[in-house]
Amino acid sequence: MQNLQQDLFTHYGLSEYIPKQSTDWRWHLADLKAVKQNGLKVFSCFACGGGSSMGYKLAGCEVIGCVELDKKVNEIYIKNLKPKFNFCMDIREFNNIPNADLPTELFNLDILDGSPPCTTFSMAGDRAENWGKAKKFREGQKEQTLDDLSFVFIQTVNKLKPKVVIMENVKGLLHGDAWAYVQRIYKEFNDAGYDILHWLVKGEKMGIPQKRHRVIFIAIKKDIGFDLQSLNMSFNYAPITYGQIRQGVGRAVNDYQKNILNNAVKGDRDFGDVLMRLENRYTGFTSDFFWNDDILGTITTKTNFNAEDKTYISTHEIINASTFPQDYDFINNSLVNVAYVCGMSVPPIMMKRIVERLLEKQDKIFNKGGVKKAC
Repeated sequence: MQNLQQDLFTHYGLSEYIPKQSTDWRWHLADLKAVKQNGLKVFSCFACGGGSSMGYKLAGCEVIGCVELDKKVNEIYIKNLKPKFNFCMDIREFNNIPNADLPTELFNLDILDGSPPCTTFSMAGDRAENWGKAKKFREGQKEQTLDDLSFVFIQTVNKLKPKVVIMENVKGLLHGDAWAYVQRIYKEFNDAGYDILHWLVKGEKMGIPQKRHRVIFIAIKKDIGFDLQSLNMSFNYAPITYGQIRQGVGRAVNDYQKNILNNAVKGDRDFGDVLMRLENRYTGFTSDFFWNDDILGTITTKTNFNAEDKTYISTHEIINASTFPQDYDFINNSLVNVAYVCGMSVPPIMMKRIVERLLEKQDKIFNKGGVKKAC
């Protein structure tokens, strides 16, 4: 059926509707050496383990440094990406550094990248109950407010004045009362001298082996005069199933978990589905499990299971689903640590796809004002 559909699309000149096959999700750090450079300089804020930074590198950009609060994930970033400039601190502290004490390269950026921690906007969290409250969230292991970090990041934008800003967050930012934050984001970027637009992008449509849905804001200096509506941020890649990324052996489950998995049937998605059928109680709904023909859900720090083998999903599968390189050094390669770093990071291939769409308009965006063309 798929071949017939492709033949019909080709016959009628509609080949752009044929889903592309993603092959670049499996890669190694050494592959970066062969990437053609485009001359664009990037600085990353809330850099975590380096997911977005690797995406920029895969697209041919030079990532010159980062800001990251969490000392443990910052150590992972340094180990793998070796940034020229590294600031392990709260971004508020970074913003307070006198401009004269910062490298001049940071004031000549093509792209400023930022993924403000999003726990308080997650659809799975307490949302508004935590807005405005200083708490000790896992991000950085420090008491802080998270819902205002987008606006703190805009202060960074005001400080460094890059040509382009790319900001990522969870889709929960577009729902309910959180929409007021989006309106304020637009206003503050406009006040800072930037045109801005946002898109909801879906990982399974981008050649990423998980259903990771994210809001992407792109802001461009008003004096560049670029029409953001002309950017194409729709993607059409064939979905990649769990069976296609299976690798390694998952950790054994306990007897209680195994009993639930043994009673699971196709159509069940989590422990709650099984317990509702067996015991008429819906609990354990944060413990997801996946069959070979499923697409993995968003990788998070919560528990995910292999429904076929009745085990946890393996660390290799988390790396594959997150499009991290096969040889990435997580320092601590435990399942929990790998899931945390990958779950908190933008999948590299997701950022690569977004940057490639910007590069389609490179002459209109970056080459104004003497920026080097791709070399």
